[in-house]
Amino acid sequence: MITRLLVANRGEIARRVFATCRAMGVQTVAVHSDADADAPFVAEADQAVRLPGDTPAETYLRVDLILAAARRSGADAVHPGYGFLAENADFAAAVTDAGLTWVGPPAKVIAAMGDKLAAKALLAEAGVPMLPSWTDADEVTDFPVLVKASAGGGGRGMRIVRDVAALAEAVASARREAAAAFGDGTVFIERYVERGRHVEVQIFGDTHGTVHVLGVRECSIQRRHQKIIEEAPGLVAAEVRERLHEAALAAGRAVDYVGAGTVEFLLTPDGAIYFLEMNTRLQVEHPVTELVTPGGLDLVRLQLLVAEGEPLSAQHHDPDTRGHAIEVRLCAEEPAQNWRPATGTLHRFHVPGVDREFRWIERAGLRLDSGVVDGSAVGVHYDSMLAKVIAWAPTRGEAVRALAGALARAELHGVATNRDLLVRVLRSPGFAAGEIDTGFLDRHPEVFAPLLPADRLPVTALAAALTGAVRRRADAPVLAGLPSGWRNVPAVPQITRFGGPDGEIGVRYRLDRTGRLAEWSVERDTDDRDTGASTVELVEATVDRAVLDVDGVRQAFRVHRVGSQVFVDGPDGAASLAELPRLPLPTVELAAGSLLAPLPGAVTRVHVEVGQRVAAGDPLLTLEAMKLEHPVLAPVDGVVAELPVPAGGQVRTGVVLAVIEEDHR
Repeated sequence: MITRLLVANRGEIARRVFATCRAMGVQTVAVHSDADADAPFVAEADQAVRLPGDTPAETYLRVDLILAAARRSGADAVHPGYGFLAENADFAAAVTDAGLTWVGPPAKVIAAMGDKLAAKALLAEAGVPMLPSWTDADEVTDFPVLVKASAGGGGRGMRIVRDVAALAEAVASARREAAAAFGDGTVFIERYVERGRHVEVQIFGDTHGTVHVLGVRECSIQRRHQKIIEEAPGLVAAEVRERLHEAALAAGRAVDYVGAGTVEFLLTPDGAIYFLEMNTRLQVEHPVTELVTPGGLDLVRLQLLVAEGEPLSAQHHDPDTRGHAIEVRLCAEEPAQNWRPATGTLHRFHVPGVDREFRWIERAGLRLDSGVVDGSAVGVHYDSMLAKVIAWAPTRGEAVRALAGALARAELHGVATNRDLLVRVLRSPGFAAGEIDTGFLDRHPEVFAPLLPADRLPVTALAAALTGAVRRRADAPVLAGLPSGWRNVPAVPQITRFGGPDGEIGVRYRLDRTGRLAEWSVERDTDDRDTGASTVELVEATVDRAVLDVDGVRQAFRVHRVGSQVFVDGPDGAASLAELPRLPLPTVELAAGSLLAPLPGAVTRVHVEVGQRVAAGDPLLTLEAMKLEHPVLAPVDGVVAELPVPAGGQVRTGVVLAVIEEDHR
């Protein structure tokens, strides 16, 4: 029986496993890097062991350090979570060889499924349907195709190629990214299906030869081949569901599967199914499966029981589904910078209406599986996912609406996220109608628009300015007793300037002696001033809240200040503003055409030379961060004037990567 469990992972999945362990009476051990020393999962563990260093290679990928931590803490079992070493056969074998209980499938099963090429060959013999694939690029004649990493998943190393001219570079780029993410640059090429859907079957096996299926999940909403929205049950007909179950069972039985696993399939528009891969671990999206089980199945608890040798019971076999569950992956990403991973301090993290964290919910409501809390630091070393927000309701429509509403009202301050994109997708007519596939985002560019319309930013900035005036008045003891706006003689309007999402915005306002808003206007620059297009009356203003009557409709704005940063959450959406100083200090002026590093990372390749002429869109260099390659492209036609960072150089956010002198010919 497991008494003390070490989780060889971090963040949200470590907290998820700890929650089940507390309910079962199992003691917990966390391992953590220096960067994670103050993370919530470390504080929640019964014991924690430091892994010196910051990067995954120095810490969470070190088998020797993790085994030493298990010995030092007295752990008798290891749970790998997902990611890092979760699907590393050598790690599983090392845990077992050390006399510890491994919570997962045997090393030989992980090895068999970890090599996607070998897995395809093995499962094809078991009758699981396969797509045509190639290992030699010269043999490919039928396009489009998908280049895939053999040793990993999560969208790493994937490239869609539509013609032979682009194939060689796609293969080379995929190899580099796969090697960086998984330590293995092997890739293969597979037929790409247009308008295909990504569906998967949760399977579970025990050590007594039983393999069960636990239903189908829909995972077709993806960006860069990474899932961002998942739901259960899958949106498939009964006949397709039966074929998926049969194929998944065949895959599990072919390798004598033990523990939690997922068999992923591609569903074509005409209803054909093809094997994609088997993930030999618990999936990120497992909560949606848990929430649709009538009795509240806890998959982590089931993992621990199976690891202890308990047999699966009949109730674990394809349970009847209970309503509908849908999950979003809330990630730290910069929408304005092509969705690059974002870093910084999460000053506030609040999702309203959450019923449970990490656990099954009895009635319609929200579940939150999060790796962060207020004040959490989001660094460059790890995956960008902050949390999973999951809704359950009796019907799909109810679940979608509840989830969209909670996300729209969430307070996410300090780090840019993909929240607006998720809400737009959930509220889109096509998604509501179930008209989805892996190309959904490509066909619906409208979902990438921010929730806050541009014409509502002035009123949002006004709310920020008015609460700022209240704060300054409260901080001034001599004037605190006088109403804001009181003057002996007529006065000019006050002005507060902010850095906004589209540049500087100035808010001019004047309050009369009664504290009412006498006038207001906004200016985008020194030569362009607009009188407020909306008729606005000030109802109430405190240091952190403003209530405005906008064109006859009363609206409340929540305002949170951290230094000069002002975060405003209103009925139309959220805005992050930077209050600018009235008397700014001189700053260093960058050379025209400077391209700055959007986040910390390493320059892996430089594609051009100083003096070379480039066209807008040409690749200049490649920056690697958070296990992904980020191409830096020429913004205009011109000549490369400077390349201050060589290949292999490490950079911080804001460092000049290149300078392009624009060609005005």
